[in-house]
Amino acid sequence: MRVKLLSLLLLLVVQPSLALAQSQPGPDAPAAGPDDLAQQEAPQDEDPDAMDTASAKVPLDEIRRYVTVYNAIKQAYVDPVDDHKLMQSAVRGLLLDLDPHSAYLEKAEAEDFDEQTRGTYDGVGVQLQQLPDGALRVVAPLDDSPAEKAGLRSGDRIIAIDGKLLGKGQADASAPLRGKVGSKVVVKVVRQGVKAPFDLTLVRDTIRAASVRSKLLEPGFGYIRISSFQASTAADFVKQLDALQKAAPLRGLLLDLRSNPGGLLVGAVQIADELLDKGEIVSTKGRESIGNSRYEATPGDRLHGAPLIVLVDAGSASAAEVLAGALHDNKRALVLGSRTFGKGSVQTLLPLENGDSVKLTTARYYTPSGHSIQALGIEPDVVLHPQAGQRRLTPISEAELPGHLAAEPGAMEGDNAGEVLPGTQPIDVALLELKKRAGVNVEVIKPANAKPAAAKSAATAKPAGKR
Repeated sequence: MRVKLLSLLLLLVVQPSLALAQSQPGPDAPAAGPDDLAQQEAPQDEDPDAMDTASAKVPLDEIRRYVTVYNAIKQAYVDPVDDHKLMQSAVRGLLLDLDPHSAYLEKAEAEDFDEQTRGTYDGVGVQLQQLPDGALRVVAPLDDSPAEKAGLRSGDRIIAIDGKLLGKGQADASAPLRGKVGSKVVVKVVRQGVKAPFDLTLVRDTIRAASVRSKLLEPGFGYIRISSFQASTAADFVKQLDALQKAAPLRGLLLDLRSNPGGLLVGAVQIADELLDKGEIVSTKGRESIGNSRYEATPGDRLHGAPLIVLVDAGSASAAEVLAGALHDNKRALVLGSRTFGKGSVQTLLPLENGDSVKLTTARYYTPSGHSIQALGIEPDVVLHPQAGQRRLTPISEAELPGHLAAEPGAMEGDNAGEVLPGTQPIDVALLELKKRAGVNVEVIKPANAKPAAAKSAATAKPAGKR
């Protein structure tokens, strides 16, 4: 690919040396570097200045309070408590109230996470968000997955798995959904508009998430669906775009990012570069230098300037928002659909010596206009609503999540969450608009559920407020 990139995920996998950050318990202390480590290892009883430095970094009163509570539990709790279990709970507690995306991953969880970014794993194929009460909210089932075939929908809440209720404090409530191919798992679902919870039976399968699909909608007008961003997504996108243009250059392309929950940021950056001839793609800003980066497009547009429309909805999140924002802010594409999810934060995976990892929010990302979409989302140029008679799902957004990372100062968080837009009707609307922009003489009848957005993007909206 033409852009030289770090291995930046919307989960940046950092250098092993950064695992030293775990040794800094102070919430306001910078991540430890080699010099910091040298100070900590020095015999501090021989160096008063070192003692002062250490005291400034370590909240001793809070450490004493923790030790007191720990000892009380060990000595007086009604049942014996395993040391490892107690320490794991304490470590998880450090991350619990930071934001919904920071988490402690045990070795198996970290490996599962890595598996999913590669696009192949055994499970049911669903993107989930764990809620504070332990329940799992369905962001989106993957295309053609067991979850989709069983009838799971965006906005559903899973409250029990195989008869076991989900509750607070579970490290990874979704873990039971993984398992042997062909085995069954029963989930209890709460759905808007349905009076009582109901069960769905899912049959586990090997999920080989083909994240890119394509077809010709009409001669000269292509369609590419990206369901998530995995390690191979950018290469697959180029391959399928070239195949669509094999006979003749496309007159227009529809890029469908509806209910795309994100994934590897590098995939979104590479695809944006394929469609932009110049301009900034995205930047990230954090407290530490590892969180600061800026990505620019290199010359060359595989569509040669042909019109481009991007379809989004409330399930479009993270890397999907990066791609939509890059194309929109560079005036390369018209964005059509519903307000996006609003996840504008970067998580860094910090590997620990024992094989576990800390997934820590370390930066916000910014669209080329220079604004963060965290807790705001992207407002499309043309807003669509679900078809008349189609059940409207519960709105979902970053701003609805308790403890979410706040929007940038001066911005009003998005209190008008978008909607999920299933079905083919948005594609039909987008195709008409695409043909119109390509100069095709067609009579465009604007659907009753389509209207111009009040603002071009949430990034440029006046201050307003939350996920």
